[in-house]
Amino acid sequence: MKLDDLPARSGTAAAASGGTPVPAPAAPDAAWRELREQASAPYRAAGRFAWHFARGKLGHDPVFRGLLERGDLGGGARFVDIGCGQGLLAALLQACADLGASGRWPVRWPPPASASGYHGIELMPRDVERARAASAALALAPTFECADMRTAVLPPCERVVILDSLHYVDHAAQSALLTRVRDALLQGRPDMPRRLLLRVGDAASERGFAISQWVDRAVTFVRGHTAPPTWGRPLAAWIALLQELGFAVQSVPMSHGTPFANVLLVADVVGRA
Repeated sequence: MKLDDLPARSGTAAAASGGTPVPAPAAPDAAWRELREQASAPYRAAGRFAWHFARGKLGHDPVFRGLLERGDLGGGARFVDIGCGQGLLAALLQACADLGASGRWPVRWPPPASASGYHGIELMPRDVERARAASAALALAPTFECADMRTAVLPPCERVVILDSLHYVDHAAQSALLTRVRDALLQGRPDMPRRLLLRVGDAASERGFAISQWVDRAVTFVRGHTAPPTWGRPLAAWIALLQELGFAVQSVPMSHGTPFANVLLVADVVGRA
């Protein structure tokens, strides 16, 4: 057993009045395993493939736990998830809210991830069907739209998430979409960070980028889709584009445990609408 698997406090804590036992916060690894299972469970309603895909994605992709441990998903923001697939982020947000309410949220993590709304945009109808089937019972009540990200209307929000999707449109369409993302964030609440969470592949890292593109095509095929062409950029070019649009950008390596060249760009919009 790893030290990280030990509970933060042994047994249970006692409440100040009456000595009523309350759950002790979980250690990070134990909490993540619990979140993985809770976020995957709703996908049983969408079929075995959807459930296995959810468990595999949460188990092997470092971005989801990374977003939690950085605190990027907290604060009760309204989320727009572009290229949301089967809506896994919505299920994870709900699992985080439930774990936080239980008192088991790890003390070593930032405050529990929370959302005041979630809207997913996905081009593939099969994925939208899986997302709707899995999310029907979630208290978050996420909405899903089957639409092309190049033309979908982006509502005012405080978080936009684009994970591994932007390279499916050409460079001009990337710039146009990011401009619309900025405008949607500028209409969000100014009392909280208005942030784009964009994961991209660094085309300057030739080997890692090539591996990620190959895996991307394989996963797309398994999900029942034809792999479209892609348009990558070196990391420096992604950062320059975002800065030109008025974002303050921080880059975070997001390939831990994988052979890929993925980077999370945490981009806060600057100014007011």
